[in-house]
Amino acid sequence: MSETEANKPIIKQVTEQYAGQRLDAALASLFPDYSRSRLQGWIRQGLVLLDGQAVKPKTRLVGDELLQLNIQADEPETSFVAQDIPLDIVFEDEHLIVVNKPAGLVVHPAAGHYDGTLVNALIFYDAALQQVPRAGIVHRLDKDTTGLMVVAKNIKAHKYLVDEIQQRLVKREYQAVVHGVVTAGGTVDAPIGRHGRDRVRMCVREDGKPAITHYRVIKRYREHTHLQLELDSGRTHQIRVHMQSIRHPIVGDPVYGGRQRIPSQADEAFIRHLRGFHRQALHAFRLSLDHPVTGEPLSWQAPLPEDMTELLADMQRDLDQHHA
Repeated sequence: MSETEANKPIIKQVTEQYAGQRLDAALASLFPDYSRSRLQGWIRQGLVLLDGQAVKPKTRLVGDELLQLNIQADEPETSFVAQDIPLDIVFEDEHLIVVNKPAGLVVHPAAGHYDGTLVNALIFYDAALQQVPRAGIVHRLDKDTTGLMVVAKNIKAHKYLVDEIQQRLVKREYQAVVHGVVTAGGTVDAPIGRHGRDRVRMCVREDGKPAITHYRVIKRYREHTHLQLELDSGRTHQIRVHMQSIRHPIVGDPVYGGRQRIPSQADEAFIRHLRGFHRQALHAFRLSLDHPVTGEPLSWQAPLPEDMTELLADMQRDLDQHHA
């Protein structure tokens, strides 16, 4: 958004086609580059006038009013410090950045993590991202989950991506190593909500939000399985919770993983490797979406990180040793 656009009121004559519509709905149609929630906020702040009068979002239009919209630039994310943190950039153009997030990197500043986050890295890389909500971040990965994330570089791309994710049109595919031998692929359709006693944890509960995870088997080992997974929703800790709920928690998960399952007669090196794997073995390996401006279908892949590759190699070695 330019300074001129932010400071100069936009004046439009409402036409008959909007007669009877709510003001917020009509604004969303008239100004598609801005989200409905943002437009509603501007209405409540008195920044939208009908015939010179401040009104409410639910106000019904007659169809011949003079509409004035005073667009407000986003407050820069001034509380976030730009920090020179390396970024693995898979793709970039004037609208998008796709990054391959490493394990240990928190996505967004929060209690206990006010710096050293992906946001701090992004605004160091491109200071203009301070003008985009959440520095352009439209979805998250847990701190110790690795893989692909898309970042919007401007307001238009941000709104487009948020809408696409809400409509489940952005395809996110993962790979995970889980405990137990999964006999076949399947789907977990189970609502997820906050745990009743432990507020850090999520769990499957009847009054939770709908959540669907599809999974298929890539490779079975003696006591573990390498899975590919796809989300139809994006709940907090969704894959981790769903895999735990079907008794196949993710290897290394410090919250939902439970006890490590050690194959019988495994050698000491493999046992040490399993017990020393202290993050969830979960990687967002493929991301697919339509470009926010050109509409071109785009897809990116990120190879498994070294720690997961080594873990799977050890599992294969163990399998070979006991099925020779």
